[in-house]
Amino acid sequence: MSARVLSGKELSATIRGQVTERAAALRAAGTTPRLAVATATDDASSAWYVSSLSRAADRVGITCDVVDLGADADADTIRTALGKLSGQETVHGIILQTPLPPGTALEDLAAEIDPAKDVDGANPLSIGRLVCGLPAYAPATAEAVVAILDHHGIDLEGRHVAVVGRSTVVGKPTAHLLLNRNATVTICHSRTRHLAAVTSRADVLVVAVGKPKMITSEYVLPGAVAIDVGTNPTEDSGLVGDIDAGAVAVRAGALTPVPGGVGPVTTALLLAHTVRAAAR
Repeated sequence: MSARVLSGKELSATIRGQVTERAAALRAAGTTPRLAVATATDDASSAWYVSSLSRAADRVGITCDVVDLGADADADTIRTALGKLSGQETVHGIILQTPLPPGTALEDLAAEIDPAKDVDGANPLSIGRLVCGLPAYAPATAEAVVAILDHHGIDLEGRHVAVVGRSTVVGKPTAHLLLNRNATVTICHSRTRHLAAVTSRADVLVVAVGKPKMITSEYVLPGAVAIDVGTNPTEDSGLVGDIDAGAVAVRAGALTPVPGGVGPVTTALLLAHTVRAAAR
């Protein structure tokens, strides 16, 4: 048996096409969608991602401003910058890129982002509304997980989903989005005892831990759907996921690739959120 590949490329292309049309209509009406990405890091992989996002935005007709605050920026500096961006009428979407300087926390700083412009769902108010099932921008990576499952026709209602990872960026919001789709969700983490025994009972396994190839075949129920959120750089400038794809592909029924799975859908959804915010 070889797992079905759940590519995100076709879905991301569809979303980008829709975004291009909406952005053109907004520009014709006098509004140019604008995304601001605040950074406070010298991390190479982060710089690569921001550059990639900026290029993607340009291709669909969204202006992307990168606000580099410096790797030594303190919490007050970051808060002030986010407050100013939130107050600018011409800025429609705001992202605070991670990692952040030591001693600062995303949840604390993102509280300065206007929820109406919080296109990556980082403000605790956005997360709270998401938990309550109220309108809010979901973290794009979490939304991408559900979007890929939908795109490939994988029914979630009543199914057991195990989410490995409990961050407020991916794990927790993903779990709540799945709950909103009537899945039965187990959240696993570094303190979960007998992790493989838990995950190997799940119909769908979502992994977001940031540890290369951590999940091997014994963690996976035969025929299960495995969603790999990990993007871990390799020495040869490639990427590998949190799932050992070679080992899991012979056991799972379906598997997202890395790269080409969750990543491109995440980027496309960030752009979609931005034009949605601009339309408001």
